[in-house]
Formats: sequence, structure tokens, C-alpha cells
Amino acid sequence: MDKLHQNIRGRGSAENPANRFEKIDYVPDDGEISQGISPKTEYYKDSTRSIIAYNDSPDVGFNAGINPYRGCEHGCIYCYARPTHEYFGLSLGLDFETKIFVKEDAPYLLRKELSSPNWKPQTIALSGNTDAYQPAERHFKLARECLNVLAEFRNPVTIVTKNYLVTRDIDILKNLSEYDAAAVAVSVTTLDPDLARVMEPRTSQPEYRLRAIQRLSENSIPTMVLIAPVIPGLTDHEMPNIIQRAVDAGAKQAGYIMLRLPYGVKELFQNWLERHYPNKKNKVLNRIRSIRGGKLNSNEFYDRMKGDGIFAEQVRKIFELACRKAGIEGNKFKLSKENFRRRGTSEQLKLFE
Repeated sequence: MDKLHQNIRGRGSAENPANRFEKIDYVPDDGEISQGISPKTEYYKDSTRSIIAYNDSPDVGFNAGINPYRGCEHGCIYCYARPTHEYFGLSLGLDFETKIFVKEDAPYLLRKELSSPNWKPQTIALSGNTDAYQPAERHFKLARECLNVLAEFRNPVTIVTKNYLVTRDIDILKNLSEYDAAAVAVSVTTLDPDLARVMEPRTSQPEYRLRAIQRLSENSIPTMVLIAPVIPGLTDHEMPNIIQRAVDAGAKQAGYIMLRLPYGVKELFQNWLERHYPNKKNKVLNRIRSIRGGKLNSNEFYDRMKGDGIFAEQVRKIFELACRKAGIEGNKFKLSKENFRRRGTSEQLKLFE
């Protein structure tokens, strides 16, 4: 196999494809990368001056989100956020997994923005792009500090994560839950540990994600399972079992999102299939095309989340039936902004100066 396609231990991607803006391709030489040795993760200070990002997409489910980190060491090969690294002149491949930008001022900026009279209380997503509980969080603790700020203001928050580390912050989440201001979605893509190890190498293993659901639920924190993404021809058959296992662990709600492959993620994913599942490659790609109008990706609102066509409809019915059997059909969390408070702003800001 060509060196470009050699597997790299602990990484989802094995290459750094050309940046779609700069068209400078990086090809590993005969050094450590070409031998399958993982490059070290590097952290860079992100000096952004605002932390709340807004979107007007009608199919996302939230208007405001905070992302303490750009890039994600979890290394999920399918991650739709990978192309954002190209805005920094980097690659959506290994660069996305190994060059992490850290917004060290995130808690201060969040407090400042929530203190502004221009802030209209609403649910904030943590995160809206990359996982706030990726390995970097163990050291920088920015997600935890942001949660502390949100708890201070009693501003509602939803978390989506693949990492058991979220259970570290049960104390804050429990406090927010007393005001109906917190919910956690634990993403479970597969129950197969071997598949998870190569598909999303630095996330928590499936059993630990189920344990996270259990621990959060035991502490009265509204918790759901999110099957994201569903990969046609590879993981779609696991949906009923994932939902039942998650409900057994305490999940009260479920959701799913179909695989999205924007820009160069299409090529990364195809290369990954060739490395790890060559016998399933054609089946998976054909199934994806069947829900994307003959293409590997669609940017159409709503369709991009669930897909379209006969197979997409079949997945939807399987999901609904699984939820019905598990006893959670139609369950929806409703967070409240009624207890939001803004007080002592000048004194609070001094703490961060």
C-alpha cells in the first residue's frame, strides 16, 4: 500500500491532504509519520475576542454556541468540522487532530458577553463544532470554567460529547439542572470497540459512554443518546441496540444524524475505508449516495441531517420503532431561561483581570 495510506496509531487520518484554499499538499517522507508513528499534539493560543458564535441554520437546533477549542484530538475520521482548519492555512487531515487552538480567555469572554445588556438569555450549545471534552480539556479545563460561568448566570446549556470526561463536571451540571438549565447528549456511534478504536481513536470507548449516561442520569441530569453519525452500510444496523443500551443506562431521549462528508472529508473517509474496511467500501459509499441524491454529500437544510430516499426512510422508521420499544418515543427535553440572572458584573469581571 502507498505510504500515504499507511495507518497511524491513535489517529483517524493518515494524511494531510491539500488545503482547498492554498493547494499545498503535504506528503509524509520516510520519517515517523510514514512508519505509522503518530505526530505529537501541539497546542496554540487562540486570541479570539469573542466566544459566543451564532448561526441561523434552521436544522441545527440552537442559535448560540461556544467552542473552547479549534481542532479536535479525538480524530473522528468523519468529522464535519475538519474543513474549518483550512481557514488557518492547515490541512483537514492530521493537522486537524494534532494542531489544537486553545481559547484561554473563553471563561472571561463568556462572562463579559453574558453580562452585556445586549445578551438575550437563550440556550447555549457546548460545543457547536468540536468536542469541548476532548483530551486537551483535562489540562486546560476551559469547558468546566465556562460551565461555572453559565451556572453563575443560570443560563441554559446543552452539551454534546463523546467523552466520559463530562462526568467530571456533574457537580456544576447538577446545579444547573435544578433550574432546568442543563442537558447532555452523549454521542454513541457504535458499540463495537474495535470499530470505535479506528474510526474515532481518541474518544472514550462505547462502554464508557454508556457509563457516562448512567452517571449523569443517576444525578438527575437530563441525558440523551445521540447516534451521530449514522454511517449507512457500516453502523446503521446497530441503531436499535444502541438505543436500548442507552435507555437501560438511563437515557430519556434519543436522536440521530446521518453521515455528512463536506469538502475534503469525502476523500479522507474513502481513504479510511480503503485502509480499514476495503471489503465494505463500495457498499458503504453506494449507500451514502443513495441518501444523498447520487452524491457523497448534500448541503441542503434538513436533508443533510437525515438524508433522503428509500434507505433514509428505512433508517427513520427503524429509529422510531427502537424508541417506541425502549419507551422513549416522542420524549423532548425543554430547558428554561426563566431563572437567568445578571448581577455584580463589574466585580465578576475583576476576578479575571
